[in-house]
Formats: sequence, C-alpha cells, structure tokens
Amino acid sequence: MAEADSTDHLPATAREFTTTHWSVVVAAREPDAPQAAAALAELCRTYWYPLYAFVRRKGHSSHDAQDLTQAFFARLLEKNYVAQADRERGRFRTYLLAALTHFLADEWDKAHRLKRGGGREMISFDAASAEERYRLEPIDQLDAAKLYERRWVTTLFNQVLARLEDEFRDSGKGGLFGQLKGSLLAEDSGMSYAELGTRLGLTEDAVKQAVHRMRRRYRELFREEIAQTVAGPGEVDDELKHLYAVLSGDA
Repeated sequence: MAEADSTDHLPATAREFTTTHWSVVVAAREPDAPQAAAALAELCRTYWYPLYAFVRRKGHSSHDAQDLTQAFFARLLEKNYVAQADRERGRFRTYLLAALTHFLADEWDKAHRLKRGGGREMISFDAASAEERYRLEPIDQLDAAKLYERRWVTTLFNQVLARLEDEFRDSGKGGLFGQLKGSLLAEDSGMSYAELGTRLGLTEDAVKQAVHRMRRRYRELFREEIAQTVAGPGEVDDELKHLYAVLSGDA
C-alpha cells in the first residue's frame, strides 16, 4: 500500500477537500482565475463521456455529438458560464447537465457552425472509442438523463480504481493489485483466499487483511473523488447516497 501522504494527519473531511476541484471553481468564478480554470478543465477531461452519451441518447448522430460536445466545452472553458453556478447547490454533476441541456436547447444552430468548438478540440477524447462505448449502451432502457447519471457513476468508479492502482504500483505492489482486484470488485475469480495466498506466497489471513485494506482505501478514494465534484464537505454524503440510488435504479 502507498505510504501515507502529508494530509494523513488531517480529519477525513479536511483531507477530502485539500484538492477539491469544483469547490475551487465555484469559489473563484472570475474568468481570469488560473487555478479555477485548470480545475474546471481537469473535471471536464474526466467526465466527458457522460456528456457525449447524453447527447447521443438525445438523438444526435455520432459526428454531431462530437461537434456539440466539443463546442459545449469551448463555451464552458472560454466563457464565464460558471459564474451562474449556485454556490449553495453547485454540484458539478447537476450543474454540468443543466448547462449542457440549456446549450443544446438554445445554441444548436450556433454550435453546429462552430465545427468542434471553432476547429479546436477543447477536451481531447478518442471519437472512435467514444462511439464504440456508446454502441454498448442498453437500447431503450434509459432516457438521456438517466444514462448520463449511470455513466457518471461508472466514470467515477473507473477514476477511483485507476487512482488505487497507481498507489499500489507506486509502492511496488502492482502485481498484488492485479491479483486482488477481482475481490475488490466482488468478481468471482473462482479462487479462494487460500488459493490466492498460495499464488502470492501469503497466508490466507494475510490475503484477507490485504483485501480488507484495499477495500477500505477504495472507499476513502471514492469519497475523495466525490469531494472533487461538490462545493462543500456537507454535500459528500448526500451525493454518495444519490449515486448509490442511481446504481440501484431508485433515482
């Protein structure tokens, strides 16, 4: 497991918000605030696919969805749209969907002429990969808004898993992560802890402890990642409940 970082002495909520992105954006809404602009760009790079899936599910072709998504990012990153965000209710997930919905409703003609944000790709994404992912989406089961939220959660999970893998790799335990990842994701690997221990040269109890620590760290990183998308510590638990409701189909 990765060594403790310099924030380990802080309370959990303080650690979560040491590098929060959306709270930085909402707090510094001036267009010339470089830290806020960089934070917003990073959030967009992370959560571009839910937007693309939303636009596609709204009935736009793959080419138009690429154009519209890039044009939306151009507007979002170049104009001071974030100044309109509600400081008290500014969850990035809800703000982004509302802004995109408004953009599609009122800016289609102008956006269509922009040709992918004025000829510049504001957010780099593989269009072929995006469309391949979209082809795997369920047909006629989720409306655009529900699909957006489902893919938001999926992106969140993938982001957390990547961070956890990086921590293991940085501490020289990338192989251990690869062997135990199935247990973290509750996948049936067909192997017991004892069998995993034999493969890894560990006791069964040591494997159980390693899985327990991995799951605990995953939960910590999950909360931290959610904290990147809300405006204050008091919103983390509510957002967590909402995202689990999305997964269970109750939202």
